[in-house]
Amino acid sequence: MIKANNPQLKSWIPTKADSDFPIQNLPFGIFKNGDDHTGAASAIGDFVIDLKTLYDLGYFDGLSLPKDVFSKNTLNKFIGLGKETTRKVRDRLSDLLEVSNRELQQNEAVRSSVLIPMDQVQMQLPVQIGDYTDFYSSEQHAYNVGCMFRDPDNALMPNWKHIPVGYHGRASSIAVSGTNFHRPKGQTIAPEAKTPTFGPTKRLDFELEMGFITGKNSPLGASIPVAEAEEYIFGFVLFNDWSARDVQKWEYVPLGPFLAKNFFSSVSPWIVTLDALEPFQVPGPVQDPEVLPYLELANRKNFDVNLKVFIQPEGAGETQVSHSNFKHMYWNVSQQLAHHTANGCNINVGDLYASGTISGPTPEAYGSMLELAWMGTKPIPMPDGTERKFIHDGDTVIMRGYAEKDGVRIGFGEVRNKVLPTL
Repeated sequence: MIKANNPQLKSWIPTKADSDFPIQNLPFGIFKNGDDHTGAASAIGDFVIDLKTLYDLGYFDGLSLPKDVFSKNTLNKFIGLGKETTRKVRDRLSDLLEVSNRELQQNEAVRSSVLIPMDQVQMQLPVQIGDYTDFYSSEQHAYNVGCMFRDPDNALMPNWKHIPVGYHGRASSIAVSGTNFHRPKGQTIAPEAKTPTFGPTKRLDFELEMGFITGKNSPLGASIPVAEAEEYIFGFVLFNDWSARDVQKWEYVPLGPFLAKNFFSSVSPWIVTLDALEPFQVPGPVQDPEVLPYLELANRKNFDVNLKVFIQPEGAGETQVSHSNFKHMYWNVSQQLAHHTANGCNINVGDLYASGTISGPTPEAYGSMLELAWMGTKPIPMPDGTERKFIHDGDTVIMRGYAEKDGVRIGFGEVRNKVLPTL
């Protein structure tokens, strides 16, 4: 067992039973407070932990950390130190916060400078994302979309169960939770029209996804063996791959997504480490036919993470529209990374890889409005008397996720964004 994962650990900082951030989590992020101080942080309960201040006060002495590692406005340098070092930092935090440890607990002055209420800070994008790849790894989602646009007998393309399908997306338009954005414009074509028109999308959609962030470089020309892929994965975030479905339908042949996807995507601010999620690994679904040897993984594991989506119309309360789970993925993260690098593609610290829409086997577990409202034929009612086929201006979409086992709940916080009218 990783030391910081011990389910018996208790902290001297009170945490609610449904908190996303117990002592067993200790995620990493970047925060900014009122005086524009930006730096690295962890989280426990309702508090942000200022890692730079802890470092400056000597609480990380002996870990051989670079002097400025927690002063950066991204986590890239810290993550790039390697898992042996980042694990030691998380273990040290666990020690400091454990109920029997008095180092911080009895030092009120240090506590007040290190522990900052979450509602007093602004969370930032946690890493500088050099490259971003979006996969298409949920069988139910691929099947649903195939049924809509082809037919049930040909829902999955012939390659789908042989390769983890993906495409390279746009990193510059990925923003952190809390960032509002304007409805995108693009070319669309009416059902009976022969020529397209240009204007705001009428079919704005969310896609419920998870993302993993790499913490280790690989050289150009090298492939990452599937059995070693987890060594390269630092941690996970919630990911909303916003989509303009009507733009996508017109443009995606022959080269796939373009303007329908690159206008905006959003991530949760806290990176939950792969270490923290280790206790929540579960067997993945059976893969049939057998995969090629370079994708074959003994004891292939997925992660049991509950995922929920809410829509909040302007001036109204939020309504849950989806409850899915990360464990439903047909292709797991190790297979995704192994395939991504099979041709010698190099990866870098801070790169982001999204799972693709995560849809479960039942309608309430579908991960997009395209599926939930089934191309607009099954509108979803809202408490204010309106209904949703797709997302309206003024709507806020909220995604939350957590894993739970043996009395321990490891959460991700949320990714929340409001849709503004087209500019």
